[in-house]
Amino acid sequence: MPERHVTVASKVGLHARPAAMLAKAAAAQSVKVTIRKQETEPVEAASILGLMTLGAAHGDEVVLAADGEGAEDALDHIAELVGSELDGS
Repeated sequence: MPERHVTVASKVGLHARPAAMLAKAAAAQSVKVTIRKQETEPVEAASILGLMTLGAAHGDEVVLAADGEGAEDALDHIAELVGSELDGS
């Protein structure tokens, strides 16, 4: 299963607005994308609640994973978002 290791760039982490933007983008992918912090269980990246309970803060490394046709492209897209400043500050 392909994975990407990405550092969370948003100053507020994956909470509120960044979580909503990421969940919307993940839901639009052709494959299910999961996200986890090191040593934690993965959650669905398309779930705002899952993203917020993950507790990923600015500077944390997260692991994205997906499987199936289109997984590499989906991971590239989601990894780019996680590595971007999404909170508008």
